[in-house]
Amino acid sequence: MLFSSMTFVFLFLPLVCAIYFLARKDLRNYILLLSSILFYAWGEPRYLAIMIVTILINYLGALGVARLDTQNTQKYRKVLLGGVIILNLGFLFYFKYFNFFIDNLNAAFASNFDVIDVVMPIGISFYTFQAISYVIDVYRREVPVQKDVYKLALYICLFPQLIAGPIVKYYTVADQIEQRTITFNKVAYGVKRFIIGLAKKMLIANTMGSVADSIFNQPVTAFGTSTAWLGAVAYAFQLFYDFSGYSDMAIGLGSMFGFKFLENFNYPYISKSITEFWRRWHISLSTWFKEYLYIPLGGNRVAAWRMYVNLFIVFLATGVWHGASWTFII
Repeated sequence: MLFSSMTFVFLFLPLVCAIYFLARKDLRNYILLLSSILFYAWGEPRYLAIMIVTILINYLGALGVARLDTQNTQKYRKVLLGGVIILNLGFLFYFKYFNFFIDNLNAAFASNFDVIDVVMPIGISFYTFQAISYVIDVYRREVPVQKDVYKLALYICLFPQLIAGPIVKYYTVADQIEQRTITFNKVAYGVKRFIIGLAKKMLIANTMGSVADSIFNQPVTAFGTSTAWLGAVAYAFQLFYDFSGYSDMAIGLGSMFGFKFLENFNYPYISKSITEFWRRWHISLSTWFKEYLYIPLGGNRVAAWRMYVNLFIVFLATGVWHGASWTFII
């Protein structure tokens, strides 16, 4: 189910809001959790089990990491953390990159491995990274371990940010899951932000996408330089307004239910440098890689050559995260 679909706007969202606002405070997390499960299962019910397994792995893994937090068990604590991260990334690799890996293996060795065509579950890139951030936050002692599996499940599969981000790090919403207030101003702001995001997606992104598709679906020899630039600019606007539109809708939905999600775009096309653009574009992803990959690798506190290696690893991982093809890797 997409935020821009008629089913979501005129059926799912009004029903969830009505039940949520009328319910007692102690029931609201359960209502949101059930709504999120229904939201996810609406499009791909067969992949709901993968998300449930992910929740259980990270729930039990974080409990183990917290329990091993003694002076004599630090080595086992690291091993457990590494195992949980590997399991998370293993699911992501299989569902997102397995076909790409097999296709390139066949091309490189002129082989013909005929294996099952794996279909990627929607949102797996987002909820996998969120699950990893939770376990690492517990390992770093930045947040207490969540002993209520339902609250952890709500964090991982909360429907406003489930399918298109932003990537919500656990420490930014841990307190909100436990206790949050809903006011008229928050709901009004959320509705306004959702409408702005919906307009970005439907009125601008889709229109720009039609222009870009009509140009780039033609043979290269069919258009000149000016038309090519028109297609490139139209695609640039489509990409921004589509992605930022979904982020606006997610932030708006979160506000309607009492959550405050961090901004994901900050006028990236007015950037004066590539560095500034990186800081303004898909902020939740860039900060995730900075906090959970770049800094643990040593960041810029190491020799210059090592810093450039760290940067290369981060940007390679960022490209691979976006999609399973050589264009993203390059």
